Amino acid sequence: MADSPAFDWVCRELERRTPLDRLEARGTVRISLKQAGLDARHLTPDQMKVVLEKVLPKELGACGVDDVDSVCHALSREMLGIEADPGGGGETPEAVFRRLAGAAG
Repeated sequence: MADSPAFDWVCRELERRTPLDRLEARGTVRISLKQAGLDARHLTPDQMKVVLEKVLPKELGACGVDDVDSVCHALSREMLGIEADPGGGGETPEAVFRRLAGAAG
């Protein structure tokens, strides 16, 4: 299964904006997601924004990235144009219950 568009976009942007290479960027983001209890395959843009604000700055700082707050803030702001996982893996509990209730009736 492929990673979410939000995960892929943030990793690409980290490669572009920081000294991290592809593996370092993806690994750092995966570590941050694991700390937050999230999965890269079903990550929503809203979840990624929280990770960018709360978890990723510390991880990027540990990797020696300068001005992590600016980088993460800019990425969080730019997440607006990223679509949610089309597979529906990032559904809210309310959406799941609505869908199940519709199927039962």
